[in-house]
Formats: sequence, C-alpha cells, structure tokens
Amino acid sequence: MPRTRKAVSCPVEVTLRVIEGRWKVMILHHLLQGTQRFNALQRLLRGIAARTLAKQLRDLEKDGLVRRKVYPEIPPRVEYTLTPLGKSLEPILMAMHEWGEDFSHRVPSSSRSTLR
Repeated sequence: MPRTRKAVSCPVEVTLRVIEGRWKVMILHHLLQGTQRFNALQRLLRGIAARTLAKQLRDLEKDGLVRRKVYPEIPPRVEYTLTPLGKSLEPILMAMHEWGEDFSHRVPSSSRSTLR
C-alpha cells in the first residue's frame, strides 16, 4: 500500500513542506543573490548531484517559487530566477540564517558537529 502524506493542518507545516530537504533552502538562498545557471548552482552547492539539483529545481518551479528560462541556443542555456512568491521567502530565510548564527555561537563546538 503506498504511503500517503498526512494532511497539513498548520501554516508552519505548509512552509516546511515547501522548503523541506537538505538543498531547497540553499538553492533559494543562492537565487536570492540573482539569476543563476544550472552549472553555477551546482558549483555553489558543493556535493549536490546533478539529478538531485534538477529534481529540487523542478519541485521549486512546480510550487511557483522558481522560474526556469530556456534559451534556444546550442548548447541550451537554462537560467533559474526566483518568482515574486520565491522572493517573499527572503525574510524567513534571513531569520533562519540569523538564528543559525546565534545558535552556533551559543552551543559548544562538539555539539554542533552532530548538525553537519
């Protein structure tokens, strides 16, 4: 029997579902700096497989956070840009960044190693 996802009952859960996973927040963070090409994102996100990056970008595009533009060139050039909805996540992502910095200064370094 296939697993079905539990119905979302809380706005915080909605937000977490949209940005869940290891890479989506980092993709959004880099796109806040401006339009990026696929290979540039892959270089910025050290350790991400091309297949994983493509899937995460498709998910973000499906959710309306990212716009994908393909240029009719050979080889094809593809650029990713945040939509206005994606840009609306900026204060949330910045708050997460600030909280993470504060947390990392308050917790002993031996405890932080478990977060990586």
